Amino acid sequence: MTAVPDRKPDLAGPDLPSAEVPAPARGKRPKQGEPVIDRALSLLAVFTDRRRALTLSEMARYADMPAPTALRLIARLVAWGALERLDDGRYVVGVRLWEVASLSPRGHGVREIALPYLEDLFEVTRHHVLLAVRDGNEAVLIERLSSKEATEVAYRVGGRAPLRSTAVGLVLLAGADTAFQEAVIRQPADVEAGVDAMPEGQLRRTLSDVRRTGVAMIRRSAPSRTVSVASPIFDAQGAVAAALSIVVPDGATPPNVLAPAVQATARAVSRNLGFKAEASAGVRHLAQA
Repeated sequence: MTAVPDRKPDLAGPDLPSAEVPAPARGKRPKQGEPVIDRALSLLAVFTDRRRALTLSEMARYADMPAPTALRLIARLVAWGALERLDDGRYVVGVRLWEVASLSPRGHGVREIALPYLEDLFEVTRHHVLLAVRDGNEAVLIERLSSKEATEVAYRVGGRAPLRSTAVGLVLLAGADTAFQEAVIRQPADVEAGVDAMPEGQLRRTLSDVRRTGVAMIRRSAPSRTVSVASPIFDAQGAVAAALSIVVPDGATPPNVLAPAVQATARAVSRNLGFKAEASAGVRHLAQA
């Protein structure tokens, strides 16, 4: 299947005959006062790792809006390039969104500076090297270097990961402001396949250790048995801008052997972002650990 973003979309889609205009579902009216932009964004938000190509009716159902409303908004999103229509009539996320996302200073900017150092670390480890930033209550993976022989991992570039049950997430959470940390800590423990749930008391101790040592470590049993070691990357103001980690098969290399390489790489990226350890006494112990 090939995407055809420049073709005028058949607004009816595969599940709506061209000669018919879909009747509004009974009781399904647009939410009063909801801005059009919010409804359009809710259509983009229905796409996930498991839902990468959707029909019009599926998008309307997942976004909880009438099909005629979805029809009009999808047409505009296709015209702008946020969505593309496949030959079979289903819709996928458009390349235009990737172009816009690449301008994010917290995404592409950090990635561009960090990439040469990630490549060096990858050449040493020949497994997975990850770079992530925090977005709200989750970590977003903005780069991953992997060899063909590397073990299976749970997250892809552009994918989201929980803060409490991933090494990069723990680093980003440990570097967040106190109020945000407290809000996350008091939430119920994550339930994720392959990772032991971390209750509040253990999470507090773990975050304290991450701040003290500058290293987070998580073991997983699914989708494969791995160990991940992560360290913070600081910006010029001394804030945690990103988290860098390596993921290797559990038992292949001891975490205490992996940690110095990860920390050295994270420090090198931090320096290139303008960070100076003496500029922020509050994070100096993390940067120099």
